[in-house]
Amino acid sequence: MGPIGFFDSGYGGLTVMQKCRAMMPEYDYLYLGDNARAPYGSRSFEIVYQFTREAVKALFDMGCSLVIVACNTASAKALRTIQQNDLPKWDPSKRVLGVIRPTAEVIGTLTETRHIGVVATPGTILSNSYNLEIAKLYPDIVVNGEPCPLWAPIVESNECDSEGAEYFVWKNLKSLFGRDPMIDTIVLGCTHYPLLIKQIEKHVPEGTRIVPQGELVATSLKDYLMRHPEIDNRCSKHATCQYLTTESPEKFRECARIFIHEDVEVKKYELS
Repeated sequence: MGPIGFFDSGYGGLTVMQKCRAMMPEYDYLYLGDNARAPYGSRSFEIVYQFTREAVKALFDMGCSLVIVACNTASAKALRTIQQNDLPKWDPSKRVLGVIRPTAEVIGTLTETRHIGVVATPGTILSNSYNLEIAKLYPDIVVNGEPCPLWAPIVESNECDSEGAEYFVWKNLKSLFGRDPMIDTIVLGCTHYPLLIKQIEKHVPEGTRIVPQGELVATSLKDYLMRHPEIDNRCSKHATCQYLTTESPEKFRECARIFIHEDVEVKKYELS
């Protein structure tokens, strides 16, 4: 038995794990942030796959039987290859899940116009992962993606309330709605973006539904564990949470306060 592992290239996955902890506090959690090599958003598919593969394998080696790739870029560029190619070789009884599928599963129940927008990193948009997953479940939905390369750096710099943040949020949303004025639902396709929700609300048409991922992933994970007792029985339940970073523990603690408003104990971990 071991904790549920969470991996992100940076800090945004903390917002997802926080929602899971709130919904399922009895489980043990282990968070690994590859902060030294972040951001992943502009990196190639090959590099993102290599980095994500290293992190997932490390979490398995630390006792996790279930790992959540709580990073949209890594989910888009690496998850399927790991599930199909690596997992059967490592241990077919273990599981790796992402954050895109849980969002795609519910999006059809949220939009009335059947036009949605996805704001995300350039890598996630380029992968077409949201378009493909949503098309499998809701082929009638029109998906428009908008790459937002500066949103995540703005969040990590703790500049969410700055004039610069408002300008870039306005610029990207103007571009998105300019291409498709029928959009009535926006997916925040990066785990950093909930911290910009006040800025986003200012610059979308009235009545637009804004969809962060944290609660959707938490609900999906709870349902998954109920449906798969063979995995649930391998998840330890002592209500603990550990944090690892490939960068400076001091910097991680500082950024964790921005993302989840907690003081956390964190240790440095070397990925290779």
